[in-house]
Amino acid sequence: MTSPIKVGFVGLSKQGWASILLAPTLLKNEKYSLTAVSTSSPESSKASAEKQSEAVGHPVTPYYGSTFEIAADPNVDFVAVSVRSSNHHDALTPVLDAGKDFFIEWPAGRNTKETLEFTEKAHAKGLRSMVGLQGRHSAVVKKVKEIIDSGKIGKILSTSLVGLAPRELGYWGPRLNKANAATTSDFAAGSSMLDIAIGHHLDVLTYIFGDLSSLSATAEIFYPTAEVVDTEGHVLETIANTSADHISFTGAFKSSVLVSESWRGGVTATQGRQQLLWEIDGEEGSIRLTDDQMSAAFVHIRDPKLYLNGELVEVVSTGLMGNLAAGWEEFAKGKEGTHATIDDAVKIHRVIDAINLSAKEGRRVML
Repeated sequence: MTSPIKVGFVGLSKQGWASILLAPTLLKNEKYSLTAVSTSSPESSKASAEKQSEAVGHPVTPYYGSTFEIAADPNVDFVAVSVRSSNHHDALTPVLDAGKDFFIEWPAGRNTKETLEFTEKAHAKGLRSMVGLQGRHSAVVKKVKEIIDSGKIGKILSTSLVGLAPRELGYWGPRLNKANAATTSDFAAGSSMLDIAIGHHLDVLTYIFGDLSSLSATAEIFYPTAEVVDTEGHVLETIANTSADHISFTGAFKSSVLVSESWRGGVTATQGRQQLLWEIDGEEGSIRLTDDQMSAAFVHIRDPKLYLNGELVEVVSTGLMGNLAAGWEEFAKGKEGTHATIDDAVKIHRVIDAINLSAKEGRRVML
């Protein structure tokens, strides 16, 4: 039997996204073994190591501060990095310099420049990578691709989507959660609605339809300021918002399939407001994905209802946990595994750059 991949986990605090979702789906897989954790402080590192040691049944080494030490640990084969996008560069660079295979959360750097730097270092050292773009592992997304690839609806002509990033989530718009306000409101931080919500969807789009060839975009900031609220909804301060909350784009894939999308952020999820409506038209039929539940537009998190030629298609949903688990499983397969890599992240960043450039200059951008 092959020895498990020895994992060092950066950003695995006692609570939070990594602790609640990423680590559990990783550690349930017997192909991995957690050997070390690294957080920002001695206290949180010690607490995390104690919690994880108890969970996995063997000692987990705690590190804190710079990721140099966890990257240099000979008992670590693979480093998973789950920190704010503004800290991706500082956290991942020592891992790459140490020559360790890695996982990095999307957006894998604040911008294309940082992601390209990661990619070049990874290629130079022959490293394997995985990026947290888990939408392609969704059971519904896989079914959509299966239907299209089977030819059931004929030649694909177009894909059209209307998506909502509702105010209630507190990520984008006029009311932001304190925990993420500093990064989601700042265009330069790499966590805007375009970077995160649309970025995840762009990976699903290119997974299904291939690469885009050109696009035209429009973006608006309808909410130039935002109230920052605590966990009880109390307003703490008002800050400037430099991230677009409404973005629309049209374009074409290299396959000639046309695309049209409109994303609305910051508006409330009032009754009747469409959370997700995604239609794919072929010459001989159509696919429709729709849902009115909160976060329905984020298909990397939720599985919407799927209709083929107007009839509901029953799909066994595995949800976000299943999507994450599928990614870890694919990486463990080695070169045969199918998952998003740092090269895919560069591709999505370039589309995001094209959307920003088109919206700024009011012209069509070739990719």
